[in-house]
Amino acid sequence: MKIFTGNQIREVDKYTIEQEPIRPIDLMERAARAVTHVVMETLSEGCHVVVFAGPGNNGGDALAVARMLAEQNVSVSVYLFNVSNKLTEECAINKQRLHDCKRVKSFTEVTQQFDTPQLDAGTVVIDGLFGTGLNKPLAGGFASLVKYINQSPAKVISIDVPSGLMTENNTYNILANIIRADMTLTFQFKKLAFMFADMQQFIGDLRILDIRLNQSFIARAQTQFSILEENDVRRFLLPRGDFAHKGSVGNALLIAGSYGMAGASVLAARACLRSGVGRVTIHTPRRNYDIMQTAVPEAVMQMDREETYFSEAVDSEDYDAVGIGPGLGVAETTAIALIAQLRRSQVPIVVDADALNILANHRAWMQQLPKGMIMTPHPKEFDRLNGSPCSDDYERLIKARDMAQNLQLYILLKGHYSALCLPNGEVVFNSTGNSGMATAGSGDVLTGMITALLARGYKQKEACELGMYLHGLAGDLAARDLGKESLIASDIIAYLPKAFKRLND
Repeated sequence: MKIFTGNQIREVDKYTIEQEPIRPIDLMERAARAVTHVVMETLSEGCHVVVFAGPGNNGGDALAVARMLAEQNVSVSVYLFNVSNKLTEECAINKQRLHDCKRVKSFTEVTQQFDTPQLDAGTVVIDGLFGTGLNKPLAGGFASLVKYINQSPAKVISIDVPSGLMTENNTYNILANIIRADMTLTFQFKKLAFMFADMQQFIGDLRILDIRLNQSFIARAQTQFSILEENDVRRFLLPRGDFAHKGSVGNALLIAGSYGMAGASVLAARACLRSGVGRVTIHTPRRNYDIMQTAVPEAVMQMDREETYFSEAVDSEDYDAVGIGPGLGVAETTAIALIAQLRRSQVPIVVDADALNILANHRAWMQQLPKGMIMTPHPKEFDRLNGSPCSDDYERLIKARDMAQNLQLYILLKGHYSALCLPNGEVVFNSTGNSGMATAGSGDVLTGMITALLARGYKQKEACELGMYLHGLAGDLAARDLGKESLIASDIIAYLPKAFKRLND
C-alpha cells in the first residue's frame, strides 16, 4: 500500500473526478456514505451526535454525514464554522442540502462567537473541522474548541484526519491543539503521520474507508513511502527445492555475546536456524562455550581467543552473510575488532545492538562502513548514531532516510511500524507486529532472521522486508495464542515455523 502526501491525495481526487467521471459533490457524497455506515455501527441507542464542520471540504463531508445520520432518525446538532464567510463550493452545497433535509435537531452557522454545546459521556462528536489541507497549527478560537472537545467525556470520531494533525510533519505543530480522536475514519490511504508512535494519541481506532479513487492512477503514482503487505513478500519468496542440502541453502556467521550476555547470542542463533539457512556458526567468547553448545546444539561453535569478549576480526570468506552485535559489549578492544570486521567482510552484513552502540561512540567510522550494509537500530540507538536526540518520530525517520541515502546503507528503524530506509531514499513500513513484542531479545531475534535470509540468497532489500514481516507475523501469531503481556522473545522464534507456513501456503 502506498502512502501519499496531502498534495498527492488531492491529485488522486482530481484525477478520479476527471476520469471516472464524477462530480466533486458526488465523490463527497460517496465518502460521506462510507463514514455514515461506520458511525451508525458505533452509535448506541438514544445517543446524541454533535457535528463540528469547518469551511472546507472536510466540513462538507461532515455536513453530508450529519444529513445522512438525521435521515436515519439520529439526533444531530450541527455547528458550521464560517468565520471568514467563505465556504468551498461543495461545503456550501452540503450546507443547503442540510437545510433542505429539515431533520437535524439544530443547525448553527458560527461567524463570530458561539456558545459551546454540552458534551457529556452520551454524546458522539463528529470532527470535520479540518482535513489534509491543513499546513499550520490551529490557533485562536479553533484551538480553544479543540481543547474543549478533548477535555470532554464525549466520544470523538474524526473524518479523514483528526483536526489539527498535519498529514506528514508535525514537528512544529502545537500538540495541545490537535483533536484526540477515539476513532479516525480515513479515506483510501493511511497518512504518513499515522505511522508514528508519538501521533497515536490523536488517532485512536483507525479505519481505512475505500471510496473508490482511481486505481490506475494510484498504481502509476510515485511515492517515497509505502506499507509492506503479505502479497508483497509472497512475490519474492525463494522456493526450497526438493534436492536442497545444507550446503546449498546458505552458511551464516553470527558474531555475538560477551560474558554475561550469552542469551543474546542464543536468541540470534536460534532465530537464524529457524529462518531457513543451512548452517550457522557462532563466534563468541570462550566462557560462553558450554552455554551455547547446550542451548543451540545445531550451531557450530567458533571460540574467540579471549575469555569474555570479542577481540579480533574473523575470516568471513567461507560464509554467505554475517550478523554482528547482539550482546557483544562495547569494550575498546571489541570496538577495534568490529571496525576491522566491517572493513574486511565481503559478504552482506547485519549490524545491531552493541555493534551500533560502538559505531555511535566512534562516529568518525561511519564514513568507512561498507555500502549495502544493514543496520537495525531502535529509536534510542539511532539517536546515538545520529549524534543527538530527535525531537519526534518524523524527524527521526527523515534523518534515518537521509543517512541511508548518504551512506548507501539499509537502515531498519525498529518500532510498531518498523521502517526500512533504502539507499535510494524510499521508505517501507512494516504492517505486522504488536506491543507484546516490546520485550528484551526481540531485536536479537530479528538480527538472526535477517542474517539467515541473506545467507539463504535474498538480496538486502528483500531480506529486510521478509525478515521484518515474518518477525512481526510470528509475534502476532504468538500473541493470538499467548496474549501480549506474557510474550517473550523465544515465543517469536517458536512461532516462526507457523509464520513461514502461512506465507508458503
